[in-house]
Amino acid sequence: MDKNKLIRLIEDKLKLIYGEEYKQSYLDEMNLLISKWEETNWDRALPVSQENVYLITYGDSIYEKGMPTLKTLHKFLKNYVGDVITDVHLLPMFEYTSDDGFSVVDYRKINEDLGDWEDIESLSKDYRLMFDFVANHISKSSEWFKGYLNDDEKYKEYFIPYDENFDTSKVIRPRISPLFHEYKGKNGVKTAWTTFSEDQVDLNFRHFPVLLEMTDIILTYAHRGATSIRLDAIGFLWKESGTTCMHLPQTHAVIQLWRGLLDYFKRNTQIITETNVPHKENISYFGDGKNEAHMVYQFSLPPLVLFTLTTHNSSKLTEWSKTISKVSDEATYFNFLASHDGIGMRPTEGILTEEEKKLLIDKVIENGGRVSYKTNTDGSQSIYELNINYQDALINKNEDTTLELQVRKMLAAHSILLSLIGVPAIYYHSLLGSRNDYEGLEKSGINRRINREKLEYNRIAFELETDERRKAIFNGLKKMINLRKKESPFSPYAPQRVLDLGNKVFALEREDKETVERITFVVNVDSREVKINGNFKGEDILTGRKIDGELALAPYEFVWIKN
Repeated sequence: MDKNKLIRLIEDKLKLIYGEEYKQSYLDEMNLLISKWEETNWDRALPVSQENVYLITYGDSIYEKGMPTLKTLHKFLKNYVGDVITDVHLLPMFEYTSDDGFSVVDYRKINEDLGDWEDIESLSKDYRLMFDFVANHISKSSEWFKGYLNDDEKYKEYFIPYDENFDTSKVIRPRISPLFHEYKGKNGVKTAWTTFSEDQVDLNFRHFPVLLEMTDIILTYAHRGATSIRLDAIGFLWKESGTTCMHLPQTHAVIQLWRGLLDYFKRNTQIITETNVPHKENISYFGDGKNEAHMVYQFSLPPLVLFTLTTHNSSKLTEWSKTISKVSDEATYFNFLASHDGIGMRPTEGILTEEEKKLLIDKVIENGGRVSYKTNTDGSQSIYELNINYQDALINKNEDTTLELQVRKMLAAHSILLSLIGVPAIYYHSLLGSRNDYEGLEKSGINRRINREKLEYNRIAFELETDERRKAIFNGLKKMINLRKKESPFSPYAPQRVLDLGNKVFALEREDKETVERITFVVNVDSREVKINGNFKGEDILTGRKIDGELALAPYEFVWIKN
């Protein structure tokens, strides 16, 4: 993108964002920001391909006593994971006060327990990095919010006070806490909008200096090593009276402005939007396929894979997958099964019935998990997410009675993840074959802590050699990923064709139009052997066996048949 085109884009987006409040000075200040960043050297970012696989992890997920945890994580990845993983998603690594990093105190200061910017730079030499940009809100302990409470002229409009004339009756949010909280200010009580918690105060993007500051921060991240930037809770960014305050046009315009700047300074830096909402709302963040998010989180996938392997019926997954098609040569899906959060249930709206959702809820509770709820606009509550380790969520207690079956099922789930159109992302506890962390859950009282256990380096290194469950899942996933990375049909942009082969299997074809290579994926979603009549021809790249005609699959077995 040339400079003139960038300036025109920024002007258009600023006018859309601010409407009648737009001022020429806004564009002038953006111009100054661009000039500042033009004076620095920028590294290149390569486009993503079938070789890219993301690992989702905290900067302190692996630790050693007395050692900055980013150094320990780096050592663990190099010694045990190697180049199987190409991209490391570091969940919020900045100074914070709560929510395991998502209540950021300073967007530019690395949490000292993790290390410093030199550790980030060192890690970026071996792995592409994805930074978390918690753009919607900041900690109440931040200098910005302290300035707001102290009536500092610079920060007095950085936040959103309660206004009786602002209609919040339609506001959608995932929490049951008050939308506004009161805080002791220098000159009396002050109020502020808090979508998520009393410690997470929403920023006021209607105030242009906030947008300018946050734009400088996202460019800082790209310059300091990020090749992907995750926009956390981005759907809540803009507030408008009388609306849901979700997915508003101004929010999309902000993302498009940031996309333009990143295309100009460091093309191929991936913008990834995190919006845990129904599928149609989620994919709106692709824009026209070339001007907004490079990837959107595929939030429907985790509950649908869980439902499929729980019921041994692929019908729902098959029908939904038929709606997932190529977006463009620049945009695709960020596929995952597990993350630091729970298994979101809102994305199943219109896909699973209430009875089918209840089946999953009952199973998760039976398997030691928890259930979290959200408040609706009418004051009622509905299911928001299931909190459980994904391996524990998958197990059917009366059927999956052996370690072998449980491991097979975990690998089968990930075979779906690795086969669908998009870029796969694997949570560190899935890669390492972990289970529910009841101690973390009970100590904290926080449902999500059931799947956020921190692992001591020597302990996990030992268990990957001696624990049969961990070893089988870890090595199984590494083998699958290594095979996948060599096959052009698994390009994030290669189309997919979903196949109807009966409800006991899930199947699709991936084909790369340039190499004219094709892979047929079939997975048995049942705990019993299945036979599929068909004219299958080729070689299963997982086992090397030749296939010609009928296909027989053992419980939870899957094949990648290369033609």
